[in-house]
Amino acid sequence: MPTNKNAIIRYQTLDKCFRDHRHRYYIEDLIDACNESLCYYNGVGGVSRRQIFEDIKFMESEAGWSIPLERIKDGKRVYYRYEEKDFSINKQPLRDDEAQQLHTLILSLSRFRGIPSNEWIEDVISNLEWRFNLKGKSENVICFEQNQNLKGLEFLSDIIDATSNHQTLSIKYCNYKNGGRDMHFVIYPYYVKQYNDRWFLFGLDDKRQEISNLALDRIQSIEILSEKPFIPNNKIDFEHYFDDVVGVTIPKGNVEKENIVLRFSEALFPYIISKPIHKSQIIFPEKENTIGLQLKINRELEQKILSFGPDVEVVLPEWFREEIKNKIEKSLKKYTSMQKGCTDGL
Repeated sequence: MPTNKNAIIRYQTLDKCFRDHRHRYYIEDLIDACNESLCYYNGVGGVSRRQIFEDIKFMESEAGWSIPLERIKDGKRVYYRYEEKDFSINKQPLRDDEAQQLHTLILSLSRFRGIPSNEWIEDVISNLEWRFNLKGKSENVICFEQNQNLKGLEFLSDIIDATSNHQTLSIKYCNYKNGGRDMHFVIYPYYVKQYNDRWFLFGLDDKRQEISNLALDRIQSIEILSEKPFIPNNKIDFEHYFDDVVGVTIPKGNVEKENIVLRFSEALFPYIISKPIHKSQIIFPEKENTIGLQLKINRELEQKILSFGPDVEVVLPEWFREEIKNKIEKSLKKYTSMQKGCTDGL
């Protein structure tokens, strides 16, 4: 189905004219009606006689709506109307391809079912299924990963609203690095991002005057501070803020990107090629199972590399190779230093 805005305006206008059996719409009247509608919505008309004939041809075709259009002679002139005045292009059932596209959309929306504050999703999905007779039309063949038991999800909707509406927030937060003690932040929220099945809020910390990254699962409560003026974001383009890292942690200070070289096992390498670690990933054809990355090294990258276990080796930079080596050695000590008596009775 055509999606051009002007075409949609013309089709809807012609449909309205064809349904009106009280008036006679000659080709000149159809042109005038379409021009009037286009001027109303776009400020500019200019539709041609030829365009209207092309529109009618399309509307009568199977690719359009197969409209039952009458051409009634009135002397030397002809006027147009539907054979059935109750007919409308808006009452026609979906084509198979349209129904499939809508069903795919419903499956995508279903990802957000069950999340607190998203009860409206149920109404939207149910209405779409009922309106277009899609309920039970096919089995559910897609599943999105979503941890519905993750703490803090109940704040997601309010945080997104506050971010969109430029409202200052007071947040009670549990800082695991601070012994799990609660902290209070006054935040000007700028951006919400999901990573690794968790949600994070990025905003300006009123006290430190720098960007803070708060995980929603550690938020204890939020409050809108309507009396505190919002400080807008005029410096950071969050669409590109994370371009040089894996995950959501931006290293503090003037940290430069590193040329990182990783060598993988033959078994894992095809998976790394099919699902790159980062968009900067390149393959070194002259080196076996080896890739390069240009990144600022952060905690998430370390975790990613460590998750590959013995199937990866950090080649460069040397300091990062040594750091990963030390972490592996510390992990190994937890197993090699275990006394035999520790496993008795297991």
